[in-house]
Amino acid sequence: MRSLRKTVLLALVASVVLVLAVLHSWPTRVYSTVDVRYRPGPGAERLLEERLPEPDPSTSTIPYRVRESVARLLARNGCVCEGESRGVNLPFAQLLFPRVSAHPLHTAFQASQLHEMKKRRAKEYQSFQMRSQTPADLLIVAEANNPLQYPTQGVEVRPLKTILIPGLALKELPRDVYTLNFSASLGTFNVAAEVEGVKVRGDGEMHMTLSSTILSSLNRQLQFITYTNTLFHPSTADTVLCACDSVQLDTEGHQALFTIKIRHGVTPKLYNTGSDADKEYNISALVTIATKTFLRYDKLQDLIDSIRQYYPTVTIVIADDSEHPKTVSGPYIEHYIMPFGKGWFAGRNLAVSQVTTKYVLWVDDDFIFTANTKLEKLVDVLEKTTLDLVGGAVREATGYTATYRQTISIEAGEEDGDCLHMRRGFHHIIQGFPHCVVTDGVINFFLARTDKVQQVGFDPRLARVAHLEFFIDGLGSLHVGSCDDVIVNHATKIKLPWGQSESDKTYAKFRYPPASSDAAHTKNGLLYFKNRFQCLTHN
Repeated sequence: MRSLRKTVLLALVASVVLVLAVLHSWPTRVYSTVDVRYRPGPGAERLLEERLPEPDPSTSTIPYRVRESVARLLARNGCVCEGESRGVNLPFAQLLFPRVSAHPLHTAFQASQLHEMKKRRAKEYQSFQMRSQTPADLLIVAEANNPLQYPTQGVEVRPLKTILIPGLALKELPRDVYTLNFSASLGTFNVAAEVEGVKVRGDGEMHMTLSSTILSSLNRQLQFITYTNTLFHPSTADTVLCACDSVQLDTEGHQALFTIKIRHGVTPKLYNTGSDADKEYNISALVTIATKTFLRYDKLQDLIDSIRQYYPTVTIVIADDSEHPKTVSGPYIEHYIMPFGKGWFAGRNLAVSQVTTKYVLWVDDDFIFTANTKLEKLVDVLEKTTLDLVGGAVREATGYTATYRQTISIEAGEEDGDCLHMRRGFHHIIQGFPHCVVTDGVINFFLARTDKVQQVGFDPRLARVAHLEFFIDGLGSLHVGSCDDVIVNHATKIKLPWGQSESDKTYAKFRYPPASSDAAHTKNGLLYFKNRFQCLTHN
């Protein structure tokens, strides 16, 4: 009897601990607990004052009150590499009550290398800023009651082409003579038609002047002002070719700046799926399944067999860097051999590069399709939303189902670099798809627009241990979602030591390198130098 009571008591204690753990790490929570007693002190006030323009002397004596809840949200001058304290050191504490950890990334380099590495990184970052920033990035404030009317944004011209500048006008401003001056640095001005009573000087040049004694005539002439791009400058952002010319427009006592974007139109990349949008999706025409394999041919065959059970004509692309590759063949199968041990992300690049359909589904080679692996649902999400990539869920052999949703953010730092923050969770639910959310990183089972994945790419220096690095590189470019009602099974990883083959042992050696190995240093080194991060925090 006593033994039974003891067993029941232990079961109750274990249940309480488990419930507390679930409540503590519940992934769908969206609100943080805020201590209302928190007081930021004078720091928030200084932060707000630093971001104010030079004050008007007439208003400098007017008092103001800082809204602490808002001031705390303003970006700080530098991020700090800090994690949460570990608290009580109990068995399985990190598993049950995960805390945010912080990892200084400069430790990937020896002390003797760090100074030179910082110099090289600073030089590369300066070059990156010069390539990526244009006059359109400048903050331009239009002063109130300015009599000049002009476009603030949205004016574009193709390289070496000519446009009419829309929206130019001069409002009531009593003058005997009205004069307007135009200045540009990458093009010239002209007039498409002449208006009587308006004098034009400098037409066809980078500086042009209009003058008239009649305001209505001057405004009529402004409707015919043209801009011609004369200096070709390609863009460094995305696949778009563009540059911006700062146009200076001034009259007596007033000045305005606006930008004209110079760029080619975006060339569309369309896919002929051969299917009627009003009917059921033709998955074989829309989707290619891509995977990377290494030594595990038995699991790969299980994956292929399961796919064929539900999608017999979908193309499967396989990248293989095994030392002694075996033949993998069959209808709608493409098997590409790589150099031995070339790596995980290199294989991803190879597989995705061969995809010709609108969408690519990425799967691991030890996944198994089931009746719940409905690719039509993922296709429907991408077809009806602006998402570029949507992940599904993976069910482990234990019955646990994971989506691995991650939010990713970058906090600006100073010369030591920025801070990368990753947290479990998502941003919001997608309207019309109650099982789907918007997030920044998903599990290793996702459907994506092929051109967007190819655009971001996979860094081939990440050989065996990598996943979220792809989403880090795609931050700001990839619009990511996750759905928990499309599920693929994961083959069991449990195998007793005496049941492991030589192939299993070789795979484990490559797949699970120690934390002190070159693989870990390579990952941190890339985050430090390539992405210019000084710190990574995650939970």
